[in-house]
Amino acid sequence: MEIEKRTNGYKYEEKNGIKPIGSTGVQHLESSSVLQMNSVNNDRTDQRTCLICGDRATGLHYGIISCEGCKGFFKRSICNKRVYRCSRDKNCVMSRKQRNRCQYCRLLKCLQMGMNRKAIREDGMPGGRNKSIGPVQISEEEIERIMSGQEFEEEANNSWSNNGDSDHSSPGNGISEGNQPSPVSTPSSRSMELNGYTALRDQFIGTPVTAHYQYLPHLFNYAAHSGLLPPQPRNLDPQSHTLVSQLVGAEDLEPLGTPMLIEDGYKVTQAELFALLCRLADELLFRQIGWIKKLPFFCELSIKDYTCLLSSTWQELILLSSLTVYDRQIFGDLADVTSKYAPSDDELQRFSEEGMEVMERLIYLFRKFQQLKVSNEEYVCMKAINFLNQDIGGLTNVSQLEQLNKRYWYVCQDYTEFKYPHQTNRFPELMMCLPEIRYIAGKLVNIPLEQLPLLFKAVLHSCKASASKE
Repeated sequence: MEIEKRTNGYKYEEKNGIKPIGSTGVQHLESSSVLQMNSVNNDRTDQRTCLICGDRATGLHYGIISCEGCKGFFKRSICNKRVYRCSRDKNCVMSRKQRNRCQYCRLLKCLQMGMNRKAIREDGMPGGRNKSIGPVQISEEEIERIMSGQEFEEEANNSWSNNGDSDHSSPGNGISEGNQPSPVSTPSSRSMELNGYTALRDQFIGTPVTAHYQYLPHLFNYAAHSGLLPPQPRNLDPQSHTLVSQLVGAEDLEPLGTPMLIEDGYKVTQAELFALLCRLADELLFRQIGWIKKLPFFCELSIKDYTCLLSSTWQELILLSSLTVYDRQIFGDLADVTSKYAPSDDELQRFSEEGMEVMERLIYLFRKFQQLKVSNEEYVCMKAINFLNQDIGGLTNVSQLEQLNKRYWYVCQDYTEFKYPHQTNRFPELMMCLPEIRYIAGKLVNIPLEQLPLLFKAVLHSCKASASKE
């Protein structure tokens, strides 16, 4: 479809370098890839595939045949006591391309296929504990205890009752809850938690823990124990302040330059609205590329890893920025443009169930962000955490990514607790938005291009109407 329409004084042309999604260039690239895959298909027929996602297996890992990606994911999930949430029906498809969309279902399949937790070394170092340990078949009840975090909680309680001095949590891309003992039951337990928390914080932020941290409820115990300790006035850690300031400095917070004004009475066509959406996405993507070059940790990762991270998360970064720092333009000016577009009966009838699901989830997420009133400082931290996703395939330095992810997780927690001391659940609520953003971004890729104008019209109209009532 050739698109060259007028939208209030500007033209959208492919020669300007802004091409619609799914252009012939991408199709040609995909065709070339198919030919290359076909040429070596005969050579790969004898190779084993991962029992979790179907990717090329690299050997026997923790008792079953799996790829490097699922091997690393399972190890991180178990070692770090992570508890994930599925935003659907706990039956998400696991494939090489879809395995990162739902961490809950990925871990669930690892356990169902027989991956053995006892084969993981307790010190978290590379290599299995015992090469002779094979797959295990555990009951549905035991799987549920692991997935819900109940087993981790019991292990933590047993460790603490035996005077163990270790921390049983580690932030990551999933959301963990309830896997820590009470931080305030006795002076000795408070001291032990402080020691574990101190070690983690010193490792990932790099500064000594000041006295006020002994009063902080643990990250994953807000909901259960927030009433036990009243909020204590405190200062923001200097290192956290520095890192947050660096992230804010890397972000382009200027208003978007894409024209989103329209004359009164002008009727926008589907092609014109689609062209505007493409131009807007192009500007947002360009800003993400510029953002990467200004990151304080830019020199710590390879260009290959940055390219891999950006290609996997750019939709999520654009969605997050649209819901936060650019929300007034997106849900104001762009909503005014979409209101001038009248879809045909055929467009309405062809609107898919998947499009309806995305619309409902976007509206919910918009209301959630409006309720939280996310600050620029929180936004830049959330963006960094989402970008530093060590579960993406093809990365060369996963351990470094995990270190950086944890660093900004703790920084975001520190800032949120300092800025909003009476909103004890605020930080977990912010983090819970990230899996939802990833899920919606993954679903948007599957929406037919011709349905996008109607989808944006419906979402922006509903969100604008909802905001005007408040």
